Amino acid sequence: MINYYKYEDKYFFSFNKYNNLEKISEKEAKLNEGVLFFLNKLDPLNSRRSFLVNHPSLLFIENEGTRLFLLEDKSYNHIPNWLIEKIYKSLVISINTEYPNWKEILSINNKKKWKVNLVALGDVGSTLLIGLRLLGGDCIEEIGIYDRNKNNLMRWEYELNQIRRPFDEKSFPLVKSIMKEQLFDCNMFIFCASKGIPTIDSKVEDVRMAQFNSNSKIIRDYAIMARKDGFKGIFAVVSDPVDLLCKVAFLESNKNGKGEFDFKGLASDRIIGYGLGVMNGRACFYAEKHKETFNFLDEGRVFGPHGDGLIVANSIDNYDEKLSNYLTDKALNANKEIRKLGFKPYVAPSLSSGALSIISTIKGEWFYGSTYMGGAYMGAKCRLKNSEIEIEQLRLPEKLFDKINKIHERLVSII
Repeated sequence: MINYYKYEDKYFFSFNKYNNLEKISEKEAKLNEGVLFFLNKLDPLNSRRSFLVNHPSLLFIENEGTRLFLLEDKSYNHIPNWLIEKIYKSLVISINTEYPNWKEILSINNKKKWKVNLVALGDVGSTLLIGLRLLGGDCIEEIGIYDRNKNNLMRWEYELNQIRRPFDEKSFPLVKSIMKEQLFDCNMFIFCASKGIPTIDSKVEDVRMAQFNSNSKIIRDYAIMARKDGFKGIFAVVSDPVDLLCKVAFLESNKNGKGEFDFKGLASDRIIGYGLGVMNGRACFYAEKHKETFNFLDEGRVFGPHGDGLIVANSIDNYDEKLSNYLTDKALNANKEIRKLGFKPYVAPSLSSGALSIISTIKGEWFYGSTYMGGAYMGAKCRLKNSEIEIEQLRLPEKLFDKINKIHERLVSII
């Protein structure tokens, strides 16, 4: 049975009963031409606070895991046609009312131009900043920057604001140095801080994981700060290991002073990891070198973490295990090739995973990002629509889906 409710000027439906909401008829709910909210009750430790419902199957998800990827052909005759039509028009948003602050979602507005703040101007942060300045003019209002090194901070404020297109002097967003206390006065906070990056001649096999302990301590502090500031924007994670740091930010920001979970911090769906974009870029680089893998550029996908566990599928419709494994290996080890040349591989990640993907996020375009899926942050094709995360659903080959499941299970077990 479907129950219909109204709260202020918002309309809801649910399979659950809510005595604290005004109950209304289906006829009244149907008259609402705007967004309709679907209310559910799931464990917030393993579920998102809200997301865009792009298929009727998502109304029946009890465990948010890898099935979020899977497009299943089933009959939904028990769901009114008008509700299904709203779903396919992207006008249904699911809300988990087990989050104590779930009503905040009702007042989130998607601005055309965002104010973004970026912390740490090392190799990655500064390169990402250049990309945002040059490419974000139509969607970024202002870029706030913060770095502990004041000279470095002033250098980038001066340098970036002196980049101008002649006779179109105001086309790029202003870059402005800010205080640490101002970091969460924005629509998107970008975390690029990193410590303990292995040197070029280091024999460390997994450079990304080598940074986990030090970077998790840094992101914990910023996540707690975001909680204290009541931050409601997107908490973007660029530092390695992206997927695990996203989960640290979620867990640590949702604890009270006693270390107990109260889920009054960052909602899991407001944290996005930006690491998979460059893995797609690297797979493209190698795919276009051979005729048999060239179809990846049109038919392929990447899934999983930015690092060990990455899955590259040469094609969704014409999946080939051997070719997919080849592209996975090439993409996974591409950074080592740059290190062999004596350089740190940060340019492509900063732009493919960072600047370009962040701009796509703001514009509501498809990008590769890590979002919360039942206890782990997992990378996939996604976008922000009506200010909510939408994950691409596909008819996945069984072998590929099994791979995705195994990687998801491993990610869940790490933290």
